[in-house]
Amino acid sequence: MVAKQQELPLPQWGGARAGAGRKRKGARRNVPHRTRAGFSRAALHVTVRLRREVWNLRTHRCFRALRYSFERGCARFGFRLIDFSVQGNHIHFIVEAPDQLALTRAMKGLEVRMARALNRVMHRRGPVFADRYHAHLLRTPTEARHARNYVLSNWRVHAQRDGRPLPRGNDPFSSAGCDPAATCSPRFWMLCVGVWRGPPREREVRASTASQ
Repeated sequence: MVAKQQELPLPQWGGARAGAGRKRKGARRNVPHRTRAGFSRAALHVTVRLRREVWNLRTHRCFRALRYSFERGCARFGFRLIDFSVQGNHIHFIVEAPDQLALTRAMKGLEVRMARALNRVMHRRGPVFADRYHAHLLRTPTEARHARNYVLSNWRVHAQRDGRPLPRGNDPFSSAGCDPAATCSPRFWMLCVGVWRGPPREREVRASTASQ
């Protein structure tokens, strides 16, 4: 009789299973850790969110620290910060970048500057951002125009959600209402030319109106 070797049950580690993966830090879903898609000479809508313990960003001392960071990090590695909107616990950016590597390097440096500046104001140490930044590639002029309008009027969006009266004028905590030294002028076609072009239907209406 030939003896058979018995199989020993071994603990299983890793792999797909219920409850696996990084846990949420709040009600909002985390930004997936996937390889970011490549691009060339593009405009993007970037959003960063801060941890709950970080002070309200729409205060003069926090905004002053952020603006100082923007001024020193708005143009690096070919990256350019075109517009921004600072809300209570998150910041929207409209940016240009020549490629994904430049965006990653510039955003990493900008986040380090912002974290150090905010920690200095709050007299604390430790992480400031709740998650990695979210970047959305703006592929068409219409999408770029809508994204820019959304960023610059974001304080009205939040006022409407909260049931508050809609504010007028430019948001003082955005690039539309503060020192232009914190931003750069666009150089790529999408934000230089494309964003000012209306959709085909709008152009046809303007052309027909002009001919009458």
